[in-house]
Amino acid sequence: MKPVYKAHPWHGISIGEDAPNIVTTFIEIVPSDTIKYEIDKETGYLSIDRPQKYSNIVPSLYGFIPRTYCGDRVADFARKNGAENVKEGDGDPLDICVLSSHHIPHGDILLQARPIGGLCLVDKGEADDKIIAVLVGDHIYGEYQDLKDMPKDVVERLKHYFLTYKNLPDEPKHCEIAHDYGVDEAKEVIKLAMKDYRDIIFNPI
Repeated sequence: MKPVYKAHPWHGISIGEDAPNIVTTFIEIVPSDTIKYEIDKETGYLSIDRPQKYSNIVPSLYGFIPRTYCGDRVADFARKNGAENVKEGDGDPLDICVLSSHHIPHGDILLQARPIGGLCLVDKGEADDKIIAVLVGDHIYGEYQDLKDMPKDVVERLKHYFLTYKNLPDEPKHCEIAHDYGVDEAKEVIKLAMKDYRDIIFNPI
């Protein structure tokens, strides 16, 4: 009998046949977490990145889209759409926030998400887009088709989190949001991140 190994969440799991319309998502942290977990790129296991600072708790399920990479194409697209301070991609898989009305108690899980928009986040000159999606089949958030349809307060909570989640009081801001965008641009960012990923796999530096 051949040994069976756990698939690496970034490299060993398919993004899904209907991407970018529906994407497989690996969830790292949930709103109840007071610790920020992130995937260890070498082993594929979750590791502790840092405690969440103060009362700044992630307002949605948060993780990444397998087999994506924020590289040159993602950075170029951000610049073309007004993010003038972008120098390069952040070199990580593409981040995603998944809105759901259901209580999901922990991360380290896979789910199916439908992108509806995103935030063009710039972190110290790096393109660090945050795709915003809804859980497939969710009876409340599943009704939304585009970020512009989402209640303003939901979007503002996400923006506030990403503008402040790395900052101590009185520190200069590390992050800025160049703009938010709707479903069509979100799908384009995902497709570009898929191409950036293929570049690093088939044409490694």
